[in-house]
Amino acid sequence: MNCWEILGIEPTRDRQRVQDAYENQLRFASEDEAAQLKEAFREAVGEAPAETSPVVPESGPEERELGASDRQVVREVIIQVKALLNDSGRSHDAGIWKAILCEPPADQLPLRRELGRQLEPQLRPMAENGTFPGPVVRFLGEWFEWYDLQDAVAQEDELRYPEPDMEGEGTDSESPQMVNFWPAVVGWVIGLVILATIFGGMGGGG
Repeated sequence: MNCWEILGIEPTRDRQRVQDAYENQLRFASEDEAAQLKEAFREAVGEAPAETSPVVPESGPEERELGASDRQVVREVIIQVKALLNDSGRSHDAGIWKAILCEPPADQLPLRRELGRQLEPQLRPMAENGTFPGPVVRFLGEWFEWYDLQDAVAQEDELRYPEPDMEGEGTDSESPQMVNFWPAVVGWVIGLVILATIFGGMGGGG
């Protein structure tokens, strides 16, 4: 295999093209292959390749490190959360939690995860011991990816609001029938009294 085959290009005198081919191949090369590529470059160009810095894949938004402005946002949100916790009435409102935590840029995933990391030691125990109502716990579990909290709330809902049994349904369905039955009984009794009065009057007159 000649140098051009190793580099993966046609023979050329364009040094930049050789350099580009060398760098492209180097990205996926093992140590042995890197040594082969270096020798192929030297053979193609007549000198060793320029040292290139290793290619570092760009980190996505989920992996980036927080900058100074991001950390300032995190601090401000934590201050708002702590103030909210001091007001038991407002802290039971899931809408207020959403207004604080979903406000950009705090809604960005790196900031959400940092907020979750810092708030978890305080919020998770409160969510688990029943300090917050179900809607707040559900939101916190989803927002901070504390999925075990969501499972716990679902189980609690099943215990608190069980499926109605058949006996309960039967009792409810019979009640209207009893209510409708009594007017007929009363009317029948009144009719008997009127008839007795009429016939009693006729007998007394004879």
